Amino acid sequence: MRKFITYLFSFLCLTVAAQEQQDSLGQLFGETYQQLRDLQKKVFYSRTEKERLEANRAFLEQWEKIVDLPEALTYRFDGLTDVAILTSPQSRLRVITWNIPKDDGTQLYFGFILVTNKILVKKGLFRNKYQDEYSVYRLLDKSPIIKNPETHVGTADKWFGMLYVQMVVCDGYITLIGWDGNDKLTQRKFIDVLYFKEDGSPVFGKDVFDIPKKAVKRMMFEYSSDITMSVKYIERTGQIVFSHLAPRERGDVLEGQYQFYGPDAEFDGLEQKSDRWVFVANIDIRSDKADMPESKKPNPKKQTPVYRPR
Repeated sequence: MRKFITYLFSFLCLTVAAQEQQDSLGQLFGETYQQLRDLQKKVFYSRTEKERLEANRAFLEQWEKIVDLPEALTYRFDGLTDVAILTSPQSRLRVITWNIPKDDGTQLYFGFILVTNKILVKKGLFRNKYQDEYSVYRLLDKSPIIKNPETHVGTADKWFGMLYVQMVVCDGYITLIGWDGNDKLTQRKFIDVLYFKEDGSPVFGKDVFDIPKKAVKRMMFEYSSDITMSVKYIERTGQIVFSHLAPRERGDVLEGQYQFYGPDAEFDGLEQKSDRWVFVANIDIRSDKADMPESKKPNPKKQTPVYRPR
């Protein structure tokens, strides 16, 4: 009887301690989330670059309070409307990114990768097993010094920064569709690739694209800052469909001057074959038209051309 009472007392103490810990975590996340919501207007909509960057420092400090906790993988951040938060179907991966517009028309990018990976653990001679391990990686934007985005392979601290808007879980890697507000004349969209090494660390850029006459680690689309183009994964067909870009008049002096590029009403795409993305030309999008918004090509007469060195 005495043993039973001792066991029951210990069980109740553990239960109470667990509940108190859960309540404490709930309070921490609730308070931090509210601080993030209060700060986001200053971060993204302050009138001056200095004010936006100062607010962003406080924004980062709030994120740092919670990202190291595994609960950050599943917490609902629905009110953070200007932060892109993508979560894998099994909630084992979360990619958080946001951008700060600068006064010169360029962007600064920030973010985190939260992930629970299966890590190989050695238990002795001929005794190994995999166990779940939660990790956080701070993304450091190095895009200003990266000369060729399409062939760059980088770790979290050598990230080509962008705002990720869609996630596709593939065999052995993650495909991410992203946007980059390059400068005042052009913007870019990307089909990026994220994978994890055996030690669980993330790498961006991977040779998974079969594109005629082109070897890339990610796909890039550059076009006029005044228009929109579509790059989207269509779950029904399993394809990534994107607008075909061209200058206003093909074969003339505008060729290669991307501030004059825009959609030409045709669509190309990628479809998965085994573990690769294979290029497909001239995709019929009539059944998916609602997912692919129309956009007009830029008019060079209404834009200021710049010299772009070859």
